[in-house]
Amino acid sequence: MRERQEAAAQTKAQESPEERAAAWASLLRGPRPTGRLRELWAHGLVLNPSTPEDVRARLLGLSHFLLWRHLPTAVVEAAMVHPEWKVRELLAEAQPNITAEQWARLILGEEHPRRRWVLTLLAAERRAELTETVHEQLSADSYAPVREETVRLPGLPPRTVTALAADPDPAVRAMVCARAWPRLEIPVRRNLLGDLHGKVRAEALLQHHQDHPMTRSVFHSEDLKGRAAQPCCLERDLAENLARHGTPAQRCALAGNPHLDPDLVALLARDPDENVRSVVATRPDLTEEQRSGIQIDFDPRGHHHALRWVTALHDDTDAMRRLAASSHPLVRRSVARAKRLPPDVIERLAQDEDRVVQLFLAESCDDAPAEMLLRVWQWWTGSLSTPDRPRGHPNFPRHGLLCYAEDQNPRMRQLALDDPESTLELVERFSRDTEVEVRLRAANDPRLTIASAVRMLDDPHERIRHAAALHPQLPARVLVQLLRDTDTAQTAARHPALPVAIMEQMIQWLQPPTSATPSP
Repeated sequence: MRERQEAAAQTKAQESPEERAAAWASLLRGPRPTGRLRELWAHGLVLNPSTPEDVRARLLGLSHFLLWRHLPTAVVEAAMVHPEWKVRELLAEAQPNITAEQWARLILGEEHPRRRWVLTLLAAERRAELTETVHEQLSADSYAPVREETVRLPGLPPRTVTALAADPDPAVRAMVCARAWPRLEIPVRRNLLGDLHGKVRAEALLQHHQDHPMTRSVFHSEDLKGRAAQPCCLERDLAENLARHGTPAQRCALAGNPHLDPDLVALLARDPDENVRSVVATRPDLTEEQRSGIQIDFDPRGHHHALRWVTALHDDTDAMRRLAASSHPLVRRSVARAKRLPPDVIERLAQDEDRVVQLFLAESCDDAPAEMLLRVWQWWTGSLSTPDRPRGHPNFPRHGLLCYAEDQNPRMRQLALDDPESTLELVERFSRDTEVEVRLRAANDPRLTIASAVRMLDDPHERIRHAAALHPQLPARVLVQLLRDTDTAQTAARHPALPVAIMEQMIQWLQPPTSATPSP
């Protein structure tokens, strides 16, 4: 069976210029794509690096992938007035090339109020810089959710902020308290603190008491119990009462309060609830000796974000040196996220007992050492945020890798193909390896023979089949077959050897049919 497959692949790999032309002609003579196949062709053509920009622009409305690319102004303009709302919405969400003037026309030109709100929300999320005139128009919009999102826009003029603070809708006033409090004049703040609506008062109090001590009466009189313990400056008796008698949730929140007196921090560090102690253990105001004395059970498998106070110190060499020796894995992990670190800190973290520290060093730090990168490679295949690390790191070894060609670990074995002295014969051998990831590495190697690429199109693993489908010299008749199969159509449409004339014909087929105008 294997010999027959090899022979069939060798035959398919042979193609004369005449046969190639005939294969493309057969695609054009075939049935037009319908349904799912049309969508897959459109996606593939957008992602194809060989698709000319003017050809790619014709896929507007046919593939959502288009709007994530940096598009020419003319295409952005066309998307702004596209009849489909989903196109305009995705433009606002994803397109990197939108000017302030275009944002203005996109948002203000939307007649439907809820859609106008969505566009304003997206502009706020993307920190879009809008003009003062647009800010004023949005702050006076008839739809309250639009005005509420306007508060979140960057660069809002002071008079607009003041106007929104007096908005008739309480949700808008509450948003002003939450997002623009430092920019408000004292009389405006006073009005919001006495607002008739409880939600507005609560938001105003939360902001006011970040630098004015909160009393017990205020804490209990408004709906603040679940929100005030962490950010607010609390009067001593209130803070002590919460530390000693608060609920576990309140004590957890209090443990992260930056205004807390040292003796209350020490009290919470001995709290019977481990969740409370865990919050205390990551406070920035502890010495490393104090931190090491807190009893916690850190789960290395849990998902944790880098500590902001540590990342804020990334440029402080002395701080990084001190924190790299911390007993807390999360502190060390946060140090490892620095782009540059001193050599002695690198040496320490590269040998850290917590392998996630080594992983973060591989993902984030330009100074990560080669031997550590090689270790991490043995167990880590890449994340969504840094899919090429550790192998894509500039310090990853590139020479002397042929010694791994016989390694029992497939992670290491495949590295032999990265060595400049590796051969075509090794590529071919690895294309028949028993391990999936070794075959996948061979399928992505540009030295792979055409016959092996054709053979690997029948591999039982999808990723290998798709990698083989992108082989730069794949015969046209094979590509035509792949374009007609929904399992491989998108990958085939991404093939860089697809002739532009064929792309144009494919796009013509993808366009929705136009109804003929009856003759008079």
